[in-house]
Amino acid sequence: MYKIIEVEDKIRVVPSKFDMDVEEAVKTSLEEKWEGVVEKSTGVVLSIVSVEEVGEGKILPGDGAIYYPVRFKILSYLPELYEIVKGNVIDVTEFGVFVRIGPVDGMIHVSQIMDDFVSYDAKNSVFTGRDTKNILKEGDTVLARITSISLGSDRQYKIGLTTRQPGLGVLEWIEKAKKQKKKENKEKNKNK
Repeated sequence: MYKIIEVEDKIRVVPSKFDMDVEEAVKTSLEEKWEGVVEKSTGVVLSIVSVEEVGEGKILPGDGAIYYPVRFKILSYLPELYEIVKGNVIDVTEFGVFVRIGPVDGMIHVSQIMDDFVSYDAKNSVFTGRDTKNILKEGDTVLARITSISLGSDRQYKIGLTTRQPGLGVLEWIEKAKKQKKKENKEKNKNK
């Protein structure tokens, strides 16, 4: 889920930025420090939205930089457990597929692809369901549920996904299932 979060920090502004306006120097320094960072509390920081307040700067002995206390807003993506996400399959491997969901990638393990026996075709990099004949390949758009999240430091994260629940999977599968259900309901009502 995308969020705007207010954060407080002390930011180091290096001497090469002293010729800039203070707010501009602080914002540039915040962008260098924060953008792309992955943390449990903030998720993936995408952008510094605004600098709300810059306090009085201090110079520390032995360091030529100025340290400013700052209150600012960030735009972040913080995945939530059980959230339904839409993404594109970017890579297919024998153990599962990787799906790009916004600014991050999640993985659907082979056991979580569909409620069917799944076979992997290494030559064509596709998964196929034995009974349903559903195919999952690179470039497909999927609806998936987040089943596990591990956000670490130093831009590391792992997001587990599943498409084994009703209403999830490749968009074509969902449409096919809706049409099938509609057809079954029509026949059921016909026989009443």
